[in-house]
Amino acid sequence: MTRIGRSFRQFLWLSLLCMPLAVVHAQGDGKASSSEPPSAQTAEQLADLLENEATRAQLIEALRRQANTESAATESEEATEAAPVSLSRRIALSTESIAEELAAEFSRAFGAFTQAGEATAGVDWQALAAASVDLIVVVIAVIVAFMLLRRLCIPVYRRLDVWSQQPAQTSALLRKTVAVLLAAGVDTVLIVLSWVIGFLLAIYALSDPGAMDTRQTMFLNAFLMIEIFKALIRTLFATRYEGLRLLPMSAENAAYWNRWFARISGFIGYGLLVAVPIANINISPDAGRALTFIVMGLAFLYALMVISQNKEQVRGRLEVQAKQAHSTFARVGVYVLARVWHALAIAYFAAMAVVAILQPEETLPFMLKATLQTLLAVGGGVFLAVVLAQIISRRIRLPEDTSRRFPQLEERLNAAIPGVLQVLRAIILIVVALLVLDAWRLFNLPEWIGSEAGTTALAAAISIALILLVAKGIWIAFASWIELRLNPDNDRGGASAREQTLLALFRSAFLIVLVVMTAMIVLSELGINIGPLIAGAGVLGLAIGFGAQKLVQDVITGVFIQLENAINTGEVVTAGAITGTAEKITVRSVGIRDLSGTYHVVPFSSVDTVSNFMRDFAYHVGVYGVAYREDISAVIEQLQAAYSALVADPNFAEKVLEPLEVHGVTELADSAVNVRIRIKTLPGSQWGVGREYNRLVKQHFDAAGIEIPFPHTTLYFGEDRAGYAPPANVRVLEGRDRRAPLPAEPADANTPLPDAANRPSERSDFDESQS
Repeated sequence: MTRIGRSFRQFLWLSLLCMPLAVVHAQGDGKASSSEPPSAQTAEQLADLLENEATRAQLIEALRRQANTESAATESEEATEAAPVSLSRRIALSTESIAEELAAEFSRAFGAFTQAGEATAGVDWQALAAASVDLIVVVIAVIVAFMLLRRLCIPVYRRLDVWSQQPAQTSALLRKTVAVLLAAGVDTVLIVLSWVIGFLLAIYALSDPGAMDTRQTMFLNAFLMIEIFKALIRTLFATRYEGLRLLPMSAENAAYWNRWFARISGFIGYGLLVAVPIANINISPDAGRALTFIVMGLAFLYALMVISQNKEQVRGRLEVQAKQAHSTFARVGVYVLARVWHALAIAYFAAMAVVAILQPEETLPFMLKATLQTLLAVGGGVFLAVVLAQIISRRIRLPEDTSRRFPQLEERLNAAIPGVLQVLRAIILIVVALLVLDAWRLFNLPEWIGSEAGTTALAAAISIALILLVAKGIWIAFASWIELRLNPDNDRGGASAREQTLLALFRSAFLIVLVVMTAMIVLSELGINIGPLIAGAGVLGLAIGFGAQKLVQDVITGVFIQLENAINTGEVVTAGAITGTAEKITVRSVGIRDLSGTYHVVPFSSVDTVSNFMRDFAYHVGVYGVAYREDISAVIEQLQAAYSALVADPNFAEKVLEPLEVHGVTELADSAVNVRIRIKTLPGSQWGVGREYNRLVKQHFDAAGIEIPFPHTTLYFGEDRAGYAPPANVRVLEGRDRRAPLPAEPADANTPLPDAANRPSERSDFDESQS
């Protein structure tokens, strides 16, 4: 134990000796140390300590243990500093700090109230009264000068008011905004002139030349800031001039709110910028702190009372304005403002009270800057959105020649306007929100823009906007090119049926490819790794291919059918045992409208054979049966005569391509001799030509007495058991006028009836008709 204690004491001595050396080494950079070198006795003790192996080993172990401990502590501190603080944590820390500072300020102010007598004991009231007289003179002079200057400028305000309300071709809002800005500029000039008058009076008339009392300086500075703020309020609530009032409201309401804002801004401004500093200088800082509590407390209570009284009234008026808004964006914005305006107003005055209590010297500069930036951001955003809506909402008009070549281009451009307007409004809303947050120091916009995250976000946003804009332009250009090719009024005379079908399919495929590529590029700009998405899409496509073989077969068969130009829209085809007009063709199926009007969707996988009735040319093939007794040469002559009548008709002459082909007798049927002919026609005209030719053949055969046989009916009346068939008494009459009249009814029952054999049969008319 003794040796261990001695070694421990030696270790302490060594540590004490090494500390100056460590300090000198830490200061470094070639600077000389002010510490003196160790004495000879200390050096001798250090040498003895190092010569002993046991103590040297203990010293080395202790130094290593100390080094490890310091390294761990340093790493822990660095990790703590590097660890990001969450937003909720920062809000909690800020709230806790503000609450602690408010409690401390409240304690100081309460102490100042309790010690008010001691604080005012040493005040020189006579000197304060003398200085107050000069201050009152400056106040009166500045206010009178400002009122006179405003009265002199009344004609200017009236002219601006009349000019802003004159009807013009330009936007009414733009004209009114210019007038309001000019009026605000005039107000600012008058305020500055009044401030100059007060400054000259204070420095040359009420003080020694070249000197000015501090109280007068504080008032003049307060006057400049407060009146500029009031001028800003007058742009919203101009009392006398409706044309210089930005907010749509009556003169009575504008006067009420203008008067209320002027009172509370004057009370807070002059109280914090004049009364509180005077109390700090002439009485004590605690008295100024107590006066700050009084001013802000009364102002907050007054504001809370006014807001509560007008909550429902303002809400109702804003909802009326929301219903009258033309755009959805403005309607939603005003409606949301109607719901939360009172909460925003209370938060505004609460923030002013907190800032005034914690940092009274920065209250009005901060609030003025924050309010001005907020109003400019919101007003500028609303103005820009309205102007953009009025400019973009105007319908695009293309030249007549361009509209003729691209019939749908004007409609397509006008259809893109609402989407562009929505994107621009979203951008304006985001910028306004960031400016408002920056105004109230909730978000540091310049620092964020200069940071790596801000630069990356802005670059990504600009890139995405350009990508979407370029993609939209590419689609409009491509669709317009397809439209030009399909337009029958173009220089080439329109597209063929095959081109129409292929171009329609190509347009759909290009749209899908463009949308997919644009989405992938946008996701890549957002920092999302699209490699797994592409791989997943490949795997998903393979799985769909295996699970939907029928669909794949439809697509592949449809592609080859289109490449072989087998079906085009508007053609009459037979596909999948359905015959009709092909109305719609996709990669997977064809839509066919049959003769009865039924629409059939035929998948290409079920199409084994395609029969197209409208390629190059067509034939009307007619087979006409005549009686065996007719002369075939005479029949052929009548068929030729019917053909001559057909081509003599101008409605059918252009549809017939070649002379009549007579194939001759093709069949000796049971009751007729069949003669076949063929007429070559334009594709799709074979049915109309055939119907007209059949009509003409019937007319020529009837005129020539050529019989077209039709089926006959044989009646068999049966036989009895002995095989005897009794004869049927059938009489064929040439006309109803030769038939004997029926006898009249007997006068009585004794009159005999005619014999059955001589009485006319009741079925004779039916038999005659059948004959």
